[in-house]
Amino acid sequence: MSAVMTTPDNAFLSVKQVAAYLQLNEKKVYALVNEGKIPATKVTGKWMFPRELIDRWMMDSAHGGLLTDRLVIAGSDDPLLYRTVTAFAHEVNALAQVSYTPTGTRLGLDLLQANRVDVSALHWGPIGESATRHPALLRQHSHFRNWVLIRAFSREQGLMVHPDVLRRAHDPETLMQSGYRWVQRQAGAGAQRFLLEIRKHAAAGDALNVSSTALSEREAAAAIVLGQADVATGPRAAATEAGLGFVPLGVEGFDLALPRNIWFRRLFQELLNRLQSGECRQLAETLGGYDFSQSGELIWGED
Repeated sequence: MSAVMTTPDNAFLSVKQVAAYLQLNEKKVYALVNEGKIPATKVTGKWMFPRELIDRWMMDSAHGGLLTDRLVIAGSDDPLLYRTVTAFAHEVNALAQVSYTPTGTRLGLDLLQANRVDVSALHWGPIGESATRHPALLRQHSHFRNWVLIRAFSREQGLMVHPDVLRRAHDPETLMQSGYRWVQRQAGAGAQRFLLEIRKHAAAGDALNVSSTALSEREAAAAIVLGQADVATGPRAAATEAGLGFVPLGVEGFDLALPRNIWFRRLFQELLNRLQSGECRQLAETLGGYDFSQSGELIWGED
């Protein structure tokens, strides 16, 4: 093996170098790239392979690899998933790394593409359209052929409203026309897309009175509780958790995107078991708005 391929200073490998490093022919390397199964990036028309990610990919592909003891989740925010993952991480303690960082749908998928996380949660519109919209989001990433979509649950989506405001206004049009203060979400968040859809179909002609931007559903709810805003998009569960009023506007699918090899990883299967446990269902009933009829099912990616 060439010395240039073993030095730590060589951060990127060419097709020829990565083929020699993995002891594969170059045709097989191109096939792995086209299938989205190997970390790669195109620079000035040439495929380059980050050495660090290649090493991590090999380790994760090996039976009993170190990364089998890691489950890092990003993407869309949800109170039930947050509580479930937090309890899971507490129980496994230092035996495994289990974490959840809400980043919004699009950033979560970008992190999944970059192999920085193992699972990305997403919601992107009404449940009846999720079977097409969610895969369409995944197809915007080169690794999508190696990903699957697993349904975590469906949940009720709508508007989180300050209780005092809800006594005076009960529908989106009134809330938009009357100068109430809104929390918006960051670009790429499913809740922000939901807000834009509401605006598109609402009769309100005035500009929305946006008082703040939140990076998660719980942060949006907190802005209302702290008196910084009056209304925000979010699920019923987040409104219940914060003691806010809620205006239901539909149901959405909440899915988990992940590579196929992680789908069968012990930690991920344990997370699915926890989501389907009686304890989780009781918590879901307390928070409200959840449906587990498709929980754990493969939504897309079997072929």
